[in-house]
Amino acid sequence: MTEPLDIRSARRRYATVCALFWLPIGLAIAPQLLLFTERGMTLAAIAGFFAAHSLTAAALELPTGGLSDVLGRRAVLVAAGLLDLVAFTLVGLGTTAWVLALGMAVKGAGRALSSGPAEAWYVDTVQASAGPDAELRTGLARGSAATSAALAAGTLVGGALPWLLGLGPDLGAQLSRATSDLILPLSVPVLLAAVVDIVFVLYVVTALPEPARAAAGLREVLRDVPVTIVAGLRLGGRDALVRRVLLSAGAAGAALATVELLTPGRAADLTGDVETGAVLFSGLACAGFVCSALGSHMAPLAARLTGSGGRAVLVGLGAGASGLLLLAATATAEGPASLVLAAAGFALVYLGLGAAGPNQNDLLHRRVTPKGRATALSLQSLALQLTAALTGLAIGVLPAGPLPWLLGGTVLCAGALLWARRATSPVPEFTRAGDDVEAAM
Repeated sequence: MTEPLDIRSARRRYATVCALFWLPIGLAIAPQLLLFTERGMTLAAIAGFFAAHSLTAAALELPTGGLSDVLGRRAVLVAAGLLDLVAFTLVGLGTTAWVLALGMAVKGAGRALSSGPAEAWYVDTVQASAGPDAELRTGLARGSAATSAALAAGTLVGGALPWLLGLGPDLGAQLSRATSDLILPLSVPVLLAAVVDIVFVLYVVTALPEPARAAAGLREVLRDVPVTIVAGLRLGGRDALVRRVLLSAGAAGAALATVELLTPGRAADLTGDVETGAVLFSGLACAGFVCSALGSHMAPLAARLTGSGGRAVLVGLGAGASGLLLLAATATAEGPASLVLAAAGFALVYLGLGAAGPNQNDLLHRRVTPKGRATALSLQSLALQLTAALTGLAIGVLPAGPLPWLLGGTVLCAGALLWARRATSPVPEFTRAGDDVEAAM
């Protein structure tokens, strides 16, 4: 059996894995939609590509979480990295709608595989080294901060590279001719993302040791994965604190969907031009990721200042809701003062969510054992994605102005109020795959 890593090494490697996984996604954020347009895709086709990604991720979220609990964290992370490698290659080089749709669907599968195993590996490793009462919040905060920092850096680089490649006499046209139009300047950040995914896979293989597991055949996997999923669903239904974490994740999804859907239009309105609005949005997205990283870094301090992780979640989600309400209040206002208030609201959303995340995940991990940890994280991710999708549909039918912002702010405020009183229910946990959940108190 491999000797468990010490806590500092586990924190460092977990933060590195988070950064390496999310940096490619950040690289693709800025050029992706424009690349689809450059390939001649219609808006309806592009919407279909994103739907393929979202539906694939949602459909596979729970099965892949159970797979991680049965097969191991490292194997599933490697699979996620390889799928992302294929996805970015297809998107970067694809010229037809079916290839691009396939790339986005494969990317959704990689996203589903990635939600949970790295964090579960970190918690498993720390508890194996220091016991079940080991301090988790600091490492979770560093991982979350590394994720946001990687997204911020990737967004900047992904937005700048096509512009830099377009400098000089017809450099972009020369690049296209040299590669038979397969590689456009907008393709380069996406293909660079594929290269980073190779580094991610190699790092996971070499730097994330985990205890040896009994070999699982196809029959065992087909039996244990559904049972683990059912146990996770029962846990969410029976345990008040886990239920709060899941509902809070849904509230965060509503808030993020509101900001991501409404901010590009707001930026275009402010600049008076779609192209310059896109540049402003890219800068705002980077600033949001930086604020999220700062909030995550401050999560342990927030828990100490408020006296508990639960109260820190309350304060963090409350701050995010306040930010959305500020954005609602300034949705139709003009002038420097309203812009300052809107910027403050935007920052508060990401700061608050960044500070709340590690604290609520710290509470979640103390509710589950390694046999169900990744499944619980997949449930959390699924709650966020489904609520984000529903919020997006609702925003699409609301009139422009404060109302869409108020919807996100109200949902996030409700999520914060869930933490206003202390849970008194017993603490159920996963035991063995195939067992029901039972009270641990």
